[in-house]
Amino acid sequence: MHPPSRLLRLSAPVELLSLAALLANVAVLHQQAVASAIGPLHGCAYLIAIIATARAAGPDRTATVLAAILGIGGMLALRRLAAPAHAPPR
Repeated sequence: MHPPSRLLRLSAPVELLSLAALLANVAVLHQQAVASAIGPLHGCAYLIAIIATARAAGPDRTATVLAAILGIGGMLALRRLAAPAHAPPR
């Protein structure tokens, strides 16, 4: 398993923060302009996180499945890929 790529390290937090901004907009502001600006950013970050995880994970498909979880998936995949390869099982 390779260490996480720079692309994944950038896209995972963007995915999480953009989802938080979208949810805050729905809960408080209800501004269409905010949703129009942040929605595509979130979608792109989500797809980039999945693709970057799939490329870095190699034969380990668990990280790729984790990346597909909306919002926090990129961060979970990032954590799994950054973990030492020979970590003792818990």
